[in-house]
Amino acid sequence: MSPAERVTELRSLLEHHNRLYYVEAHPEIPDAEYDKLFRELEELEDQHPELDDSNSPTRRVGGAPLEGFEQVQHPVPMLSIDDIFSEEEVAEFYRRLQKNLGLESIPVTIEPKIDGVAASLVYRNGSLDYGATRGDGMTGDDITANLRTIPTLPLTLPGSAPTLLEVRGEVFMPGEAFARLNEEREEKGLATFANPRNATAGTLKQLDSRAVARRPLAFIAHGLGVIEGLELSGEEAFRALLATCSIPCNEPLWTADELDGLLSAIHELDQKRHQLPYATDGAVIKVASFPDRLALGTTSRAPRWAVAFKYPPEQKPTQLLDITVQVGRSGILTPVAELEPVALSGTTVSRATLHNESFIHERDIRIGDTVLTHKSGEIIPEVLKVITEKRPPDATPFSMHEHLEGKCPACDAFIARRENTEGKERPVVTWWCQNPLCPKQAVAALTHFSQRKALDLEGLGESVAVKLVESGLVGSPLDLFSLEIGELANLLLDPARLQTGESSKPRRFGEKKAQLLVESIKTAPTVQPLSRWIFAIGIPQIGESASKELSRLHETLPEIASSSLLRTVCRIADLEDERKEISPQNRDNPPASQSEKEERRKRHATLKLEIAETQSGIAEFEISPDIGAVASRNLLTFFESEHGRIFMQRFQQLGLSPRSDNFSPRPAEAAASGMMPLTGKTFVITGTLSRARNDYKALIEQTGGKVTGSISKSTNYLLAGEGGGSKRDKAATLGIPVITEDELQSMLQ
Repeated sequence: MSPAERVTELRSLLEHHNRLYYVEAHPEIPDAEYDKLFRELEELEDQHPELDDSNSPTRRVGGAPLEGFEQVQHPVPMLSIDDIFSEEEVAEFYRRLQKNLGLESIPVTIEPKIDGVAASLVYRNGSLDYGATRGDGMTGDDITANLRTIPTLPLTLPGSAPTLLEVRGEVFMPGEAFARLNEEREEKGLATFANPRNATAGTLKQLDSRAVARRPLAFIAHGLGVIEGLELSGEEAFRALLATCSIPCNEPLWTADELDGLLSAIHELDQKRHQLPYATDGAVIKVASFPDRLALGTTSRAPRWAVAFKYPPEQKPTQLLDITVQVGRSGILTPVAELEPVALSGTTVSRATLHNESFIHERDIRIGDTVLTHKSGEIIPEVLKVITEKRPPDATPFSMHEHLEGKCPACDAFIARRENTEGKERPVVTWWCQNPLCPKQAVAALTHFSQRKALDLEGLGESVAVKLVESGLVGSPLDLFSLEIGELANLLLDPARLQTGESSKPRRFGEKKAQLLVESIKTAPTVQPLSRWIFAIGIPQIGESASKELSRLHETLPEIASSSLLRTVCRIADLEDERKEISPQNRDNPPASQSEKEERRKRHATLKLEIAETQSGIAEFEISPDIGAVASRNLLTFFESEHGRIFMQRFQQLGLSPRSDNFSPRPAEAAASGMMPLTGKTFVITGTLSRARNDYKALIEQTGGKVTGSISKSTNYLLAGEGGGSKRDKAATLGIPVITEDELQSMLQ
């Protein structure tokens, strides 16, 4: 193959993998393999300048902007950063700095390279103006609404802040939070994310910021874009500014002013990076002085004053000794690899998740195999692949049903096979315990039922839930309402761990704690509104937002159990599925003949009419997307199941009758009554107001309105204080009224 042909091939390959990584968030190859291809292309282009092309992946930064978001142009380009892979290259980089600056000693900083999604935050006059993705380096996606959901990210800055400040950094998902997210997805039979970066990229692609708010994102700043109103001398001054503004900053940080100190810092970071809360695969080296950075300048794609030293990916072989099975809150059975202990990324790994039976079969994983392991995102132990050449003759294929002999390992009840196709070309096969009273499920259900976002039961944590189930006092959440103070007070908890390393005697729960818990249980039906009860039940896909929407549409729990609205939502979805399937234009299922095409055309027209008529029948309810077909089916499945019927019978026998605190099923009627004056109205809030935005958000929602993060054609009003320029401009373009705080109060009155 000629150099020209290889260059063409490499560019095509890299563009393909760029899109998978940056746009679709589903990479096919590890970073190390991508880096190898990229370096090969760089070397060929250096050797053959006649093959130079401005559209080469080596001249681009990241992926193209996603469709569906508004585009913003970066004040200065968001460049990438060159990678280096050896200590020799580190030395070469430092010598190049010495030569170009004419100095022997050059202070540099060394910090972790965060494996996240690059983002830019622009603050004007102390308020967040907008946030954007890197995009192609020149233009990115406006993801302001999504970034606002990150709790540690300040929306306003102190009065001493510069008039214009652009901060650049990484959006990421902390390791423990990522593990919990994948556990929740496995609980629901959904495809899990490959690593924290994939999860972050997929989350930021969401057009609905409410969905983003349910994901545990974080942000760390590491760079400066533009700044007005303040002069900064270097990295130290920049970090001091970030601290003043309460913007999270990349740490730990090392400084060095000679090569030996630089290499020492890289080695020290390698030892510490596995304890960081985020995934990191390298060390970023930057010239500390801003004037020196300016003097060094940039290439077309990267600064000359910074590089990223990439640590080699750590992957080790070990033997798969056995496969065990864990039972989750919803009854899902998760296979776990029991491994010969192996030192990996700073810890000893002896277990790794195998996700589901599909994962095992796709990779042909067998008990007794030698498998290659790594830590996904440097955090989660995972089996990468089987080393088939080391497979022993007696390696045993795994079947969940045969392995468990068709029974749940926790309660001996029969297990069932289910398939889920969401987010996958092929179905994901999972197995479930069918016993709703399974003790493993009961503990998780009790913990969920009592959490702060649910019924907020005083003192009922996981350790207490375990003992309540083990003692036989509680088998399901509703059994809590029959607890007596005496039997609860005498409950023996696990011994406490002393500072000496010894254990104390088993602890009594005690009268005082028992009285507080029983009191909170008894008052829950009147103190906690219906929405919290719905959430507490723990039905898949029914989170806080969906629970609030259900309580707006229904006044009591029995009304939800027999809801005609939910059945209509499911009916519309079924009709829509049929319409798509029989459509004459369905490329996956084309008509076999002209006569079939004509028959399908007629049926298609009939279905469209039926869908429109059915939708018009519930249009007045203005049902939120939170209650879609999946959520509605899950609700109906629960209430129609044997477990659901037993739950409702017990619920009514106990005399429980929580009621909605936001019931207004018909927006037009609610608005006309004056009780919910903002019903059916959608608001966006911007600028500096006299009260916290969350206060106004709660006020609007309590009176029937909705608050979203970005302006669209469906927005009715923009509530604006001082500032908020970009949203004001967009509101003017779309003809959306801009109102003040006083005008909002007038609407409420």
